[in-house]
Amino acid sequence: MKAVVTRVSSASVVIDGTINGSIEKGFLVLLGIGPEDDQQAAELLSEKILNCRVFPDTAGKMNLNLEQAGGSLLVVSQFTLFADLKSRRPGFSHAAKPDIAEPLYEYFMDCCRNRGFSVEHGEFGADMQVNSVNDGPVTLLFDTVDWVKK
Repeated sequence: MKAVVTRVSSASVVIDGTINGSIEKGFLVLLGIGPEDDQQAAELLSEKILNCRVFPDTAGKMNLNLEQAGGSLLVVSQFTLFADLKSRRPGFSHAAKPDIAEPLYEYFMDCCRNRGFSVEHGEFGADMQVNSVNDGPVTLLFDTVDWVKK
């Protein structure tokens, strides 16, 4: 699994002109799922993201995690994170097919909810407009390929 995680002061996802999900302070998570990913990858990625200490403490140092900062998550499926960029027109054959990706997308969000977090989301496979006010800006790239033991 791959994720682009941005610390935001607000974010929302709009589908067909209607807000589908929105948050104030927290993380906007663009989540990509590969064909080899599984529930273990989702669990590890959620742990890494939820415990990432990038929110400022009282001294202004990035020292607080999402829970300590009182933040939420907006999770948007993003198969393009697995794009093959060798040519000018990206290929997407390295992304998981929907029958694998959608259940893992849902499972990732359940992992976060089960830890007590508020999770808003987009709609898997939909054409979405994502709005965010980046805070910092702080944007991190996560890739479970190095963490998951196969």
